[in-house]
Amino acid sequence: MVHFSSQTITQLKETSKITETTGKLASQIAEQKLMHSVLENNQQTIDHGKIIQEALSRGIGSFTPDIMFEHIVKNYSLATQLFGETLLKLLLGYDTSYLQRNLRIPEFARELKQKLEQRINELKDQGLLDNEGFISDKGIDLAAVVLYVEELESLHAQGLIDKGATQAQYGEKSDLRNYKKGDSYKSVAVRATISKTAKRGRTKATLQDISINTKISKGKTTVIYALDASASMKGTKLELCKKAGIALAYKAISRNDSVGIISFASRIKTSIEPTTDFSEVLHHITKISAAEQTNFNNVIDKTLEMFPNDKNTKHLLILTDALPTVGNEPEKETINAVSRATNQRITTSVIGINLDAKGTKLAESIARAGKGRFFVVKNLSELDKIVLEDYYAIA
Repeated sequence: MVHFSSQTITQLKETSKITETTGKLASQIAEQKLMHSVLENNQQTIDHGKIIQEALSRGIGSFTPDIMFEHIVKNYSLATQLFGETLLKLLLGYDTSYLQRNLRIPEFARELKQKLEQRINELKDQGLLDNEGFISDKGIDLAAVVLYVEELESLHAQGLIDKGATQAQYGEKSDLRNYKKGDSYKSVAVRATISKTAKRGRTKATLQDISINTKISKGKTTVIYALDASASMKGTKLELCKKAGIALAYKAISRNDSVGIISFASRIKTSIEPTTDFSEVLHHITKISAAEQTNFNNVIDKTLEMFPNDKNTKHLLILTDALPTVGNEPEKETINAVSRATNQRITTSVIGINLDAKGTKLAESIARAGKGRFFVVKNLSELDKIVLEDYYAIA
């Protein structure tokens, strides 16, 4: 698990030899070394982390060079479906078009096999894979560090890192109304008031220009990020959804709110109780891999167990690219499950990725029954913005 903490410099008058470093301290030291390598832009370390992360997002838990090489040379088209073009490029160093043109050349094929074996041996030597080729905890930790740094850089580039709640761009607008006698000055929506005054050609605001924010502070917030990890999500789509989850956790936990994680397909695959431990959330998000069909019903029932029994704000955010396909009447069962959550003061929002008309209709019904919001995502590059927008709407 990756830990991030500030350190204080202390003057030591006496020192003694440490004979052994074990347990949690050893783990933290190892993780700090991984973070240092990534921040120092060690390209080999970064590539290793990307290989592990790409494999996890495609549902690949182990590397067997002979079997992988056989898939590549016998049916390259199938190999790209299994492993993905990004992972193959990271492992072999060549893009798709070059590989396809040269695969039938015996000397090139032998070179590929050597490169593949060398790359996997590197991962084993670094402890990122075990002796059988399975991804190790250290491999997951490195992938988590790489994901975290990439997402933090992306948030900085988009100007989202220090940005608070803003007016909605994808869902409903913030709740504003005109000033009424007796309204508290604390409720004044300053930006909206200034904008309205300027548009009306005035240099000073009158009572008619003042906008009031009707949103009521709800204290602490608990958010559960439910990520569809069915087979249709594998690859880049799942990776970007993970990064959006990291953005949510980063912002929410920095504001002392709690974040829980569920990944689901036909069953609950991964879940962690709501926590303010960012390292724990990051570790579990990184491990999520894609497989199987989609079942919302189990997810919502699981969240009923995970949310704390208090009066604070509770919110479930479901991210999916498909309808539920498990159960006798999956759509009806899903709406019933959402209604049960609503009765327990849990709001539910849905982010739909390229949903068809039927999927969009169901997602709208879920959001309506859950007293949440529904977002349509067609450009995955906007995903972290939308996830944060949903959080700001309820936090």
